[in-house]
Amino acid sequence: MDTESTYSGYSYYSGRSRGSHRHSERNRDRDRDRDRHKSRSKDSRSEKSVTINTPPAEPLLGDSSVRGEQVQDDNWGETTTAVTGTSEHSLSQEDIVRITKDLEDSVGLDCRRYLARALAVILGLLVFLTPLAFLVLPHLLWPQKLQRCGTACEGLFISVAFKLLILLLAVWALFFRPARAGLPRVFVFRALLAVLVLLFVISYWLFYGVRILDPQDENYQGIVQYAVSLVDALLFIHYLAIVLLELRQLQPSFSLCVTRSTDGETRHYNLGQLSIQRAALAIIEHYYCDFPVHNPALLSASKSRAAKHLAGLKVYNVDGPGNNAAATAGAAGLAHSQSRAMIAAAARRRDTSHNELYYEEAEHERRVRKRRARLVVAVEEAFTHIKRLQDEEQKKSPGDVMDSREAAQAIFPSMARALQKYLRTTKQQHCHSMESIQQHLAFCITNNMTPKAFLESYLSPGPTLQYGRDHWLSRQWTLVSEAAVTSGLKDGAVFLLKCADFSLVVTTKKIPYIQMSEEYIDPKSHKFVLRLQSETSV
Repeated sequence: MDTESTYSGYSYYSGRSRGSHRHSERNRDRDRDRDRHKSRSKDSRSEKSVTINTPPAEPLLGDSSVRGEQVQDDNWGETTTAVTGTSEHSLSQEDIVRITKDLEDSVGLDCRRYLARALAVILGLLVFLTPLAFLVLPHLLWPQKLQRCGTACEGLFISVAFKLLILLLAVWALFFRPARAGLPRVFVFRALLAVLVLLFVISYWLFYGVRILDPQDENYQGIVQYAVSLVDALLFIHYLAIVLLELRQLQPSFSLCVTRSTDGETRHYNLGQLSIQRAALAIIEHYYCDFPVHNPALLSASKSRAAKHLAGLKVYNVDGPGNNAAATAGAAGLAHSQSRAMIAAAARRRDTSHNELYYEEAEHERRVRKRRARLVVAVEEAFTHIKRLQDEEQKKSPGDVMDSREAAQAIFPSMARALQKYLRTTKQQHCHSMESIQQHLAFCITNNMTPKAFLESYLSPGPTLQYGRDHWLSRQWTLVSEAAVTSGLKDGAVFLLKCADFSLVVTTKKIPYIQMSEEYIDPKSHKFVLRLQSETSV
């Protein structure tokens, strides 16, 4: 009974649900038709206004070197908006590791430099206080037994005083100069001189303790002469230091060829008898003054040209992917055959690539000459305006006269666009900021310089020191050498100086021995006689 009532109740509710289900199906069909109609109209409208292209298989930002070779609009800097995904102050894990390593290296170098200076100061105090101690200790320990010091003894006091003063000035001039760099190894000659001075002073103290302090010598004049002999010996050691540290390296013995690894810029220097590390220091000092500034933007031309040529090459598999065992066995050599095909195609295109290079360089030179002419004209007009302003300011009251900084800011907008275009064309925009250009312009106005003098810094690349320190200063150079860096230069020695962006390859050649001979020429061999015939017409 219960089961039948339950079954009938279930049938009742199922019948009601079946009727509601039919009604919901009809509503759903109407909604589906309405949605289908809306989607069709929407798709028809989208097909007219939107076109979706599949992006090529390349990085998101593209190849910067390839984009740098494309002809850009002159106003690209004003009309382009760059959207970056990270902040300019964000740091990656590699940056944190590098900064930590740099801090550790800097702390180590500073500690070593201060330790060496502290040891030098202690040794210097020991050297200068030793002769004074030799003269003072007898008066403190046995003053009653000392003999009277006569006139000759008092003259030795003056000699000791002046010699110590001369030695103090000489040591200050030679050893206590500002450090130019931190070398990886100890300077051998300076360390030997320090050890020699230390042994010399210790030996004098031993002799003084055995022969003067222990027996309490009463001859004070002899003690003073002993102190004078110590000062004389120290002066001779200082003369030896001048010979080893300064005079020995003056005579050129080696010719060093220095080549920058990125652009092949080369200079030659003649150096004397130096160790490898001191020769490297001299080369780095010459590098900042002689080499033009390193410009990585000029190095992307060859890479982008090669990438542009290879981008037009495609390799096709004519037979298609096979399903047999032979096709499976030959899949390993497919990559090799494709690479060979690309190399062969690139070799065939190389015969005509010189024409592209010629026209590209010609077009670039034409653009540079055009930008240069516009820049020269703009700067000359700006300086002419400065002359007019100066003539007008002479008629004004002293309170209304502009200074050079204000004058530079007044005329800079008239030449800014031409200068910006020229720097972009020659790829020097990263080397000059607006602040540095205005400072240079104010400097030229202050010193009454010509427009040509102002433009010289931008028309031709100058030495590295001419630019801001942020563009060229390397925090650390690395010396790479097969031989010990404390050993002297030798014929055929090669070593490298590495920094963050490039390296300097140094090749050493010994200056050959020159044999000269004399040849005597008789003065009478230059004499000759002019014979005139009487038949000649005058």
